[in-house]
Amino acid sequence: MTGSDSLDGFLDKWRERWPEWSLVDRFVAPELHRRTVAWFALLQEFDDMLNIAGDPLPANAKLGWWGEELRSWAGQRSRHPLGRVLEPVRAPWAQLAEALPDLTEARDVVADPAQARSTLQRFADAVAAVEAALFDTPLQSAAGDAVLTQLLAQRVQDLGAAAVPSAAGGEAAWQQVLLARWPARVAGPRPRRLYAALARARLQARIRGGDYQPAPAALLWRGWWAARG
Repeated sequence: MTGSDSLDGFLDKWRERWPEWSLVDRFVAPELHRRTVAWFALLQEFDDMLNIAGDPLPANAKLGWWGEELRSWAGQRSRHPLGRVLEPVRAPWAQLAEALPDLTEARDVVADPAQARSTLQRFADAVAAVEAALFDTPLQSAAGDAVLTQLLAQRVQDLGAAAVPSAAGGEAAWQQVLLARWPARVAGPRPRRLYAALARARLQARIRGGDYQPAPAALLWRGWWAARG
């Protein structure tokens, strides 16, 4: 494979979307750098399939393929470039595969915030369980909730009002609800805490209505705070 289908292509695509990561990755152990970016690149693929704005059929086909791929990782038989980095880790890949169909249901407009969360809860919990294995940390009870809040915030970033529950009071009110559920330092392993801190800063900028232009010093402080155990 070459270009965007190569391993480096997937990693670089995620780095391009999250350029601020280059300032906070110093808080991740060097031996985990590649695994961390590979994992977040995989999650970005799922975000893209969840937050599709056009014809959902190609995304649904990809989700079906990924379900088979993740199940094969238990036997260390990866076909995707990201699997070269992730598949050697004994993680609950099958649990994540079982939760992928929930992403198609979550695209529908939901009635209220509770339904928005319940629709994606199983997927978020599976993500948290994989992260505990990937980064060799105990699975915390609130880790799935942290992943879930970030998922919902990313939907607003990608789709705007189309991702807002009908009874949430509008986009601005829904964003405030999400921010209120999102502490500055979330539960989960250090890479998740750093990623969440960056995503939370993007949500705050969206709420303020200004451009997202993080100062390097502020990013370093935010990363240091998130990295603390």
